[in-house]
Amino acid sequence: MRRRTGEVRIVEVGPRDGLQNESTSIPLETKIELIRRLAQTGVRDIEAGSFVAPKWVPQMANSSEVLNYLLGHPPAAPVPIAFNFLVPNLKGLQNFLKASDDDNAPITSSEDPNKMPTTPPLLKPDENGETGEQGPMISTEDPNKMSSDTSSKDNSIQPNNSSAFSNSMEVSLFTAATEEFSKKNTNCTIAESLERCRPIVSLAKSRNIRVRGYVSVALGCPYEGPDVPPAKVAEITATLLEMGADEVSVADTTGMGTAPKTQELLKALFGAGISAKDLALHLHDTYGQALVNAVVGLEQGIRTFDSSVGGLGGCPYSKGATGNVATEDLLHCLHSLGAITGVDVEKMAEIGNWISKELGRPNDSRAGKAYLARLSS
Repeated sequence: MRRRTGEVRIVEVGPRDGLQNESTSIPLETKIELIRRLAQTGVRDIEAGSFVAPKWVPQMANSSEVLNYLLGHPPAAPVPIAFNFLVPNLKGLQNFLKASDDDNAPITSSEDPNKMPTTPPLLKPDENGETGEQGPMISTEDPNKMSSDTSSKDNSIQPNNSSAFSNSMEVSLFTAATEEFSKKNTNCTIAESLERCRPIVSLAKSRNIRVRGYVSVALGCPYEGPDVPPAKVAEITATLLEMGADEVSVADTTGMGTAPKTQELLKALFGAGISAKDLALHLHDTYGQALVNAVVGLEQGIRTFDSSVGGLGGCPYSKGATGNVATEDLLHCLHSLGAITGVDVEKMAEIGNWISKELGRPNDSRAGKAYLARLSS
């Protein structure tokens, strides 16, 4: 297989999507410590919480405290970070704004927080200015390994003590690709769900807040089965983008997706006029297909992927769905294909081991455990 190169953005969803399905109560201090550790890996996007009614998702009950902490005590990080909070409805967004202490001032930086650093010399542009092929290696250093020497001028990710001032707070909203899942999850039809999204997007945009959309069960539904019409997913995705969402993460909530189905879905999305740069893939590894589907996405031009440290996660409304693809596994796969993420996989492996112990659950990252074994030898 041809080596894939280029910049790939990782959205770390562990603190929100990863923790929301845990059965035991998680202390606020543990959540904040998880975010603090993740911030030191070089990841630029972290899902930090959810302003959903606590009776539905108890683990997210203290998201306002998480938001307040991040605003008042930005974690040390080598790069600016976009912290994302899920707002399932207009009330959720209003609570998010209230928790930010000033619902009239923009809480996002004017600079795109997801803009990657200047393309490192590892990538060789072709005659069209694209960086799809790997040029000659001029450095033997791993571009995804964070340097302990903060004075290095050649490192593509530079520690920046003032990066906290460029951090941003963003929101996300969601709908579903099937009627049954929509009714079970939000007690409304898909059409009603989309109408509920409009005022959320409108208010967020009026506050200069970036909005991310999610389309759940895009590759299989626990109630309607594995054959979700790709055209329906494309229609919903286009609607979210047209109403103002900055990007849409297409989610394989159940992990039913396969390589052919992922390719078919992306073909439908592109056929509907949706650009790869406006899309992300959110993959669960229930059937062990997440990395395969990620590679399919990479081959088709997707450059943003959601993942969860230690493979944390699941869905309260999708029985049997196991965790998100482990960030450590995804990073190992992407780096082996020549991708530049700027995220230190060894640091991520250590965090996966730590949070798994904190939660009293197995570490579901195979690559993470392998890295730890190598580091300890």
